[in-house]
Amino acid sequence: MAIPNLDEIRRPALALLAERGTLTKIGDVFELLAPRFKLTEDELIELLPSGTQRKWNNRVNWSCFDLFKANLLERPNKVCYQINEAGRKALKDGPEQITRKYLSKVSKNFEEFVAPGLTPGGTKVVMPAPEPTERTPDEQIGMAMETIDRFLRSDLLEHLSKVKPYRFEQVVIDLLFAMGYGGSREEAAQVTKRSGDEGIDGVINEDRLGLDVIYVQAKRWKSTVGRPDVQGFVGALAGKQANKGVFITTSNFSQEAIQFARSISQKVILIDGARLADLMIEHSVGVSTTQTFTIKRVDSDYFEDE
Repeated sequence: MAIPNLDEIRRPALALLAERGTLTKIGDVFELLAPRFKLTEDELIELLPSGTQRKWNNRVNWSCFDLFKANLLERPNKVCYQINEAGRKALKDGPEQITRKYLSKVSKNFEEFVAPGLTPGGTKVVMPAPEPTERTPDEQIGMAMETIDRFLRSDLLEHLSKVKPYRFEQVVIDLLFAMGYGGSREEAAQVTKRSGDEGIDGVINEDRLGLDVIYVQAKRWKSTVGRPDVQGFVGALAGKQANKGVFITTSNFSQEAIQFARSISQKVILIDGARLADLMIEHSVGVSTTQTFTIKRVDSDYFEDE
């Protein structure tokens, strides 16, 4: 089954803590609760879009935190929970799914926790009830970032498809240099030569000392790059007595081209349009930062008694 959402997790988590009846580490809750949902190994290790935490752990963590903010659980320290009488009553009298709407109803503390509070004029803002498929705040941030990145990739490729051939050469140079190739900016600039195929052909130092070189070819194409094009590139490698090459395109590669590149003795890396856009974003080539958000947490060590 798919990883359950917060509404589906809260009651089983509360029931688990009721069965144990003792202070339980959140890590133990992750482990003990998983079999109740018959999660697969892949589901247990699936990461958030940010890649910083496992999705299952994140959802259980937020579910327990919601129960704590609604005064159904006690949390004497940041890693342990224990059910209280209010929690046992919620298990007995509460609904099959413990939603945020229910928690707001039984706990004023939780209602204040999820509500935006008061406007400057003193009017309380009413927050709409969340959907049953609600995601954790971390997931919402991650998904928002994924959406932004997806549009950014599309926008980058649109711009690359319209630049002049020589400008596209400069983009590739800038990216390779940002990735650490070419030694110096001047050396990196010597990679290109003007050609009639709207691409570049040349060599670039793999390291700052020039101990090895990489042959580079780029095609600003809209159509799929096929095996014959990659074979021609490999032939160019042999002519240059080179063993390493990078083939960059703004479009994509056919499966035959990909399989051929994997089967040869030379090390040939194929970079399609999507990967090119990702690398440009990663190395800040052709993009700029418009906003920066810092997510903070309480430093529990600060409040520890000496």
